[in-house]
Amino acid sequence: LTYPALILGFSAIVTVVLLVFVIPVFQAMFKDFGQSLPAMTQYVVDMSEWMRANIGTVMLTGAAVGVAGYLALKSKHGRYLFDEFLLNAPAIGPLVKKVAVAKFTRTMGTMLASGVPILEALDIVAGTAGNSVIEEGLQTVRNKISEGKAMSQPLAQLKYFPPMVVQMIAVGESTGAMDTMLNKIADFYDDEVDTAIGTMMSLIEPAIMAFLAVILGGLVISMYLPVFSMAGSIGG
Repeated sequence: LTYPALILGFSAIVTVVLLVFVIPVFQAMFKDFGQSLPAMTQYVVDMSEWMRANIGTVMLTGAAVGVAGYLALKSKHGRYLFDEFLLNAPAIGPLVKKVAVAKFTRTMGTMLASGVPILEALDIVAGTAGNSVIEEGLQTVRNKISEGKAMSQPLAQLKYFPPMVVQMIAVGESTGAMDTMLNKIADFYDDEVDTAIGTMMSLIEPAIMAFLAVILGGLVISMYLPVFSMAGSIGG
């Protein structure tokens, strides 16, 4: 998400610069025309005037929202809500779940193959899950295993782990090849994550280009509409 975030952030800066510094130059020129402006141009001019009059408030509000969001993510409850939102988000949620499954199975399989006890391995895997909701769920699984249950039983209660994964882990438990089965699951989900990311990027890039064309292209066109209108009236 770094690439689209940078592009959108840069486009927001360019838009503010156009509204605050460039549009007023055109506005002064339009006053000399002595004609009413097209609706689209008038809307952009009004937006520019509002932005220049409230630029301090806009910047302070943006900074306050940024700081508040940062502090919220640093808090335990805020981080948990954000991680839960990511897991349930329409477009990103499935990818986040696949990443979580791939990370869990790869790390768990490697540790079990290295002879690490399952309870200790779950402690480590839960702490490195990268998602507080998944971490809480894995800690619950660890507690159930310490009570004598098989890992697949409490894992089936976590809605973020697909039934197929749980069933394969159950097969690994029954055959005594848990580490091998976990690594096979990890191989499958690594490929799934790569495919999902590639698909998402192929959709994000044209969407960003279309968004920039509408916003920045609209600003440029709105500034030249009065010029075209005046040229047409002169030609007529």
